[in-house]
Amino acid sequence: KRLVATFQDDTGSMELIWFRGNKWIKENLKLNIPYVIFGKTNWFNGNFSMPHPEMELLDAHEKSIRSAMQPIYPSTEKLSNKGVTNRVVISMMQQLFLETKGRFAETLSEELLQSQKLISKSEALFNIHFPKSQELLARALFRLKFEELFYIQLQLILKNIIHKSKIKGFAFDKVGTLFNTFYNHHLPFKLTNAQKRVIKEIRHDLGSNAQMNRLLQGDVGSGKTIVALMSVLIALDNDFQACVMAPTEILSGQHYVGFVELCKNLNISIKLLTGSTNTSERKEIFEALENGSLQVLIGTHALLEDTVKFKNLGLAIIDEQHRFGVAQRSKLWHKNDSPPHILVMTATPIPRTLAMSMYGDLDISVIDELPPGRKPIKTVHRYDKNRLKVFAFLREEIKKGRQVYMVYPLIQESEKMDYKDLMDGYESISREFPKPDYQISIVHGQMKSADKDYEMQRFVNGETQIMVATTVIEVGVNVPNASVMIVESAERFGLSQLHQLRGRVGRGADQSYCILMTGHKLSDDSKTRLEAMVNTNDGFEIAEIDLKLRGPGDLMGTQQSGVLNLKIANIVKDKDILHHARFLAQKILKEDANLSLPKNKPLLNTYREMAKFKNIWNYIS
Repeated sequence: KRLVATFQDDTGSMELIWFRGNKWIKENLKLNIPYVIFGKTNWFNGNFSMPHPEMELLDAHEKSIRSAMQPIYPSTEKLSNKGVTNRVVISMMQQLFLETKGRFAETLSEELLQSQKLISKSEALFNIHFPKSQELLARALFRLKFEELFYIQLQLILKNIIHKSKIKGFAFDKVGTLFNTFYNHHLPFKLTNAQKRVIKEIRHDLGSNAQMNRLLQGDVGSGKTIVALMSVLIALDNDFQACVMAPTEILSGQHYVGFVELCKNLNISIKLLTGSTNTSERKEIFEALENGSLQVLIGTHALLEDTVKFKNLGLAIIDEQHRFGVAQRSKLWHKNDSPPHILVMTATPIPRTLAMSMYGDLDISVIDELPPGRKPIKTVHRYDKNRLKVFAFLREEIKKGRQVYMVYPLIQESEKMDYKDLMDGYESISREFPKPDYQISIVHGQMKSADKDYEMQRFVNGETQIMVATTVIEVGVNVPNASVMIVESAERFGLSQLHQLRGRVGRGADQSYCILMTGHKLSDDSKTRLEAMVNTNDGFEIAEIDLKLRGPGDLMGTQQSGVLNLKIANIVKDKDILHHARFLAQKILKEDANLSLPKNKPLLNTYREMAKFKNIWNYIS
């Protein structure tokens, strides 16, 4: 049963409604006595009503520290059942402020408070609970968000400064014959301005006595490999060895083939080490590494094995570094008495706000320009009813000698469903593209790794025209002849995932296409993702949209979602505060790198407190 009471003041009346606790309310609610009520109002049949209002006697309210703005504290059913209601939490918070007299230690310097016109920590904490006005609430929120983001940036920048002062690297002080010969005579194409800028940044790092710790990010096909190779040549010119580590055998194999092809006129010793390398080859590689005759080793996590010992490793390059755990990456450090220079690469564009918050302790280089001559991939959204037209288009492309990817979504909860989707699709495609005119490769999660690699290799070699897969085609897999990417049930993929899939085509000189197939029923988020894919090829723009849609936790994945541990700030909504906080942190540390000046003592004390709770997983060292 519901209980209804009428509440009125000089401006009118309102119904108060309760669906539970009716007996207690009848016994305790006094009629014709002034109350202050709080709650969410509804408008129905020309009347206002308020279900389950918070109520307080007017006399008690006027004596309390609260204003007309009521704090709402999230609760659980269990707590509510135990009597811990919003009103109880409010009373607890009031008691806390009364007992402490609202005094909390200041965590920012006087100079920052003055220059940024910030209210004190005590005022801010009080006003996010019991603000007297909207303006005070806004100022309190700004102060607390600024502080949270400022200290994240201070931590990251200070960590970088300490790292550079303590961890000494090898100074590669010359750019020698190998680099110059390759640059002047063997470059396969003219470098973009972005590639030149990044190579200059890397050369500067390698030439200093501090160890390089640089993240290189570039969209798919932006030319990171050539930058990696030229960094390797600088190490070799200075009589050091280099290694390149990739997360899969296919990727490391492609790096190996690419490096060997690019260096064919330079007389460089390059070897590949993976889980598939046989015992006799391994023995040769290990001996050549230790005596220094092997200059470049490319491979998977097999590089981390204790048996892999370098004579003098000077540069370690880690591709798609988010695929390796911290412990795995740090193992590379122990391959030398002195740590090698580290260059980590990713083809997954990281939004600037996320990069500043996650990787602020690394120096970041961005290749934001594609090589000339690359035609932008044409992306279209097609419904299932258009399938026959899509198949006709595929026949035309295959007739021209091109190859096609067809990718089905992977849903972790239902491998059987994935397999069924794939096999249904495979049968349908086999009917439309029958043998012997067409050859089809198939890759799915239930296959053994060796079988997957075999099927992938057939496609890479051009033995099959169509690749049907449930698993996401590996980032970095390079088949220049593949010109069409069909993504089935595209609404079931994340935005960055769709962009990575699209990046598997468009690697040759021919026009490439990405066709996103869906049914007619689509959520608003799905429509936004598909529109973004159709409207832009820019991976960084895609990453920003993805960050807005999914938030930083989802975007970073489970391994990293707790890394920022933000209490009040949001790096998407508060990106302007983040940029400003980083600028001020850089300015302060430029003037006082150790925070030793008296005016910065509050900053140093707070930093030391925070340093007890190290939560930045990606700190390579």
